[in-house]
Amino acid sequence: MGLTGRIAGTVAGAAGLAAAGTALRVAQRRRGISRRDGDSAPFGSLHSPAHTVIADDGVPLHVEVDEPDDAGSSLTVVFIHGYALNLDCWHFQRAAFRGLVRTVYYDQRSHGRSGRGSITEGTIDQLGHDLKSVIDAVVPDGPVVLVGHSMGGMTIVAFAELYPELIGDKVAGAALISTTAGGLDPSRMLFPMVPSRLTSGLTGGTMRTLARGHRAIDGVRRLGRSIATVVTDAFAFGDEVPAGYVEFVDDMLSATPFQVVAEFFPGFREFDRFDLVGVLGEVPTTIIGGTADKLTSIGHSRKLHSRIPGSTLVECEGAGHMVILERHGQVNASLDQLLAAASSAAGTR
Repeated sequence: MGLTGRIAGTVAGAAGLAAAGTALRVAQRRRGISRRDGDSAPFGSLHSPAHTVIADDGVPLHVEVDEPDDAGSSLTVVFIHGYALNLDCWHFQRAAFRGLVRTVYYDQRSHGRSGRGSITEGTIDQLGHDLKSVIDAVVPDGPVVLVGHSMGGMTIVAFAELYPELIGDKVAGAALISTTAGGLDPSRMLFPMVPSRLTSGLTGGTMRTLARGHRAIDGVRRLGRSIATVVTDAFAFGDEVPAGYVEFVDDMLSATPFQVVAEFFPGFREFDRFDLVGVLGEVPTTIIGGTADKLTSIGHSRKLHSRIPGSTLVECEGAGHMVILERHGQVNASLDQLLAAASSAAGTR
């Protein structure tokens, strides 16, 4: 049976399970999510005029800059989002720091409003080069603090390897959130985005094959939207969060074409930089992770902490992978402390 046939079989199988009662259980769980109390923050509503930064291979990157109300500080904070998300994921951080410090947000290549890159350039190293292009274009002067979540944290690690001379010079601090420098089982990251029957035993070759049938995969994702919401809740969060949080993350995941998901997949398995992250010890570095993270477990954060001299480890008890939403108050407080330390360190150089 060909790939398309197997995908069709997955859809048919899902329909059969639904007839046997699975759909009812999903619907019950989905209703449970929707009843959760919480604020109805207007996710995706915080924006500023767009800049277009051209990456070194010609891909246009969508960048937004929030300028401070008071130009007293020369510090700029660059936020780098994770796999299959977009810059809107930083909603609570953007709301907290807007007007207080100069901040930069951008959509990683092939994500959000940025242009699509070549399939051969869907690598973590290329993302490190993209970060350099963004810094050169919109932060030509003054120190910068890098804040990365998930794949965004890996982007910082790659950047530090590619441009070590900038750590302690241009880069005055870093935050690595729900991330790793290697040893990741990438199939775990696919659960919120791909039907579970298609994720077991995946290899880079299998993903490339699936990518050729990406329209069919996207169709499965759309048909199984209720299931996807439940899976997103289970894998992205640790505690029960407001329904709007789950729907917000699910919307970002669903908006990322499976072909893009597949392009970056091999890079996660190959990424292994724990022996190189020590350079970040030259600047204040904060590592934040949720103890209930099912995608990049807290063990990855602890290992980063052990490899980066002088780093600060913040463990968010019971939080999942989307700790930047789930524990935004704790994350923002940690970032406040990091920015104070980075400002002080930059001022002494």
